[in-house]
Amino acid sequence: MLKTVLVSVVFTFLSLVLPLAQADIKSYEFAEPEMAQRFVDLTTVLRCPKCQNQNLADSDSIIAKDLRTQVQTLINAGQTNRQITDFMVQRYGEVILYDPPFNKSTLVLWLAPFGMLLIGLWALWFFGRKTQGQGAMLTPSEQQQLDQLLADNQTRNKD
Repeated sequence: MLKTVLVSVVFTFLSLVLPLAQADIKSYEFAEPEMAQRFVDLTTVLRCPKCQNQNLADSDSIIAKDLRTQVQTLINAGQTNRQITDFMVQRYGEVILYDPPFNKSTLVLWLAPFGMLLIGLWALWFFGRKTQGQGAMLTPSEQQQLDQLLADNQTRNKD
């Protein structure tokens, strides 16, 4: 009985909460389904300027909602995806793009992983190489003492 009540409470809660999570994106209306798909595509490739780790589609910040409205307005005005992304880059900089272009200002961003890889490979080679014949060098008298100690040790082990 208690299990049934608990399950019904959970399902009731989920049925009330899940539609709210999807309500914001679905509230944008377009004349054609292609325009709605473009809206989804654009809001997933543009980064929220406030959150920085979420795209416009996933962010709940006020600026993300404003930018989604701006994207909707631009799509309804007949602008292409390229024109819309150019507008956003002009207004917010290249940080708004999840996939920044390869140019002088993003050179470090694109080349740093390769540089780190090369440094890592060099470190593996440098610290992983075997030393070749770099044993401790003994003077002749030290070598003689070592030989004597080893010989004494072998005679003791035989007894």
